[in-house]
Amino acid sequence: MAKLQFPDMLLVQQTFDCQTIDDVVQETAKQLDGSGLAALIHPGDTVAITAGSRGICQLPVILKEVVDFFRRQQAKPLIVPAMGSHGGATVEGQLQVLSKLGITPESVGAEIRATMDTVVVAETESGIPVHFDAIAAQADHVFVVNRIKPHTRFTGPIESGLHKMLLIGLGKHAGATIYHQAINDYRFEQILSSVAGEVIRGCRVLGGLAIVENGLDQTALIQAVGANEFAAMEPKLLDKAKQWLPTLPFPDVDLLIVDRIGKNISGTGMDANVIGRKFNDHAGTADDIAHCKRIFVRSLTEETEGNACGIGLAEFTTSACVEQVDHEKTNTNVVTASHPEAGMIPLTYPSDERAITAALKTVGTVAAENAKVIQISDTLHLSTVRMSKAYFERIQSAKHLSILQEAQPFPLNSAGQLKNI
Repeated sequence: MAKLQFPDMLLVQQTFDCQTIDDVVQETAKQLDGSGLAALIHPGDTVAITAGSRGICQLPVILKEVVDFFRRQQAKPLIVPAMGSHGGATVEGQLQVLSKLGITPESVGAEIRATMDTVVVAETESGIPVHFDAIAAQADHVFVVNRIKPHTRFTGPIESGLHKMLLIGLGKHAGATIYHQAINDYRFEQILSSVAGEVIRGCRVLGGLAIVENGLDQTALIQAVGANEFAAMEPKLLDKAKQWLPTLPFPDVDLLIVDRIGKNISGTGMDANVIGRKFNDHAGTADDIAHCKRIFVRSLTEETEGNACGIGLAEFTTSACVEQVDHEKTNTNVVTASHPEAGMIPLTYPSDERAITAALKTVGTVAAENAKVIQISDTLHLSTVRMSKAYFERIQSAKHLSILQEAQPFPLNSAGQLKNI
């Protein structure tokens, strides 16, 4: 394959206007103590607390404070994995996912009890069976902990957060499968409200702790919410999450290079809201905030345990990345989500250089050295990026960007491997 003249690249710092909580333990305690939930708990009550598969900032610390709050009420807290089909839809796999996120009995101060078994607790008016984690179903109370953010595929006043944890997380593999299948026949919002309503009414849901993060992947807001407040509170928190969502420096990109993807980064490995592929797996639409002609994925995170969900949103990858893929875990996840395209393997090359060469040949008539190229670590960490010289004048005039390193030759080593951010 003929060599192309790759563009020179600048290292750029991106500034996000957002708030941060300095002490998440103190804020979590404050929220829980002021929630009024303590009055609903009796000594000796068991409380099942959810722990999901996302890389939520300081989640082990937050969960420990939730555990401590219930212990102060003389209750008996326990942690249940709530992550649908992740971890290969096995008990061992889901415990391993939590361990990779730093969530262990020792770190949170409570027993972790995992099962893939569910009980059907109700049926919606449209005939959808409502599955619920069999261990959580036996507890006196259920308490949901999750991050509020835009969903990677669906839109509405409620997207990803407390409601979704009640359905997909606590529904386990059985529930996640049915609900994602139902999305082909019913609106996402309709399924959320009907199933979550049945769960709240029939499964002793006490309340939840909603977390919103800022553009730097830091905790920006923590809100304790009573179960009867979920529907009213989530849309307000989702507005905040959208406001603080990290973005690419500029929306128009010929080639986006993503160093790593994984389930700890996003449900689709890389956040479709950030890369602009929420409504079409391979193109930005008028409703997306970014438009990337081509995407090149270089690797999977260690925490994702081989689950490559989202790799199918890219057009290019390397053989080294494909070797990381656990096809069984990936297939289980994308089939459960009724999104098989997300697991499809892109065009695969033996080196970064070969993949980038192929990608730049498909972005249009622009010469490779003048192409608009952005390299990011992942879609959660966008404060430091590499950008090609085609953006130079726009960078200079952008208040949210500053140059950390002037233009340098494209950072490939002698083996054709690209330097990470």
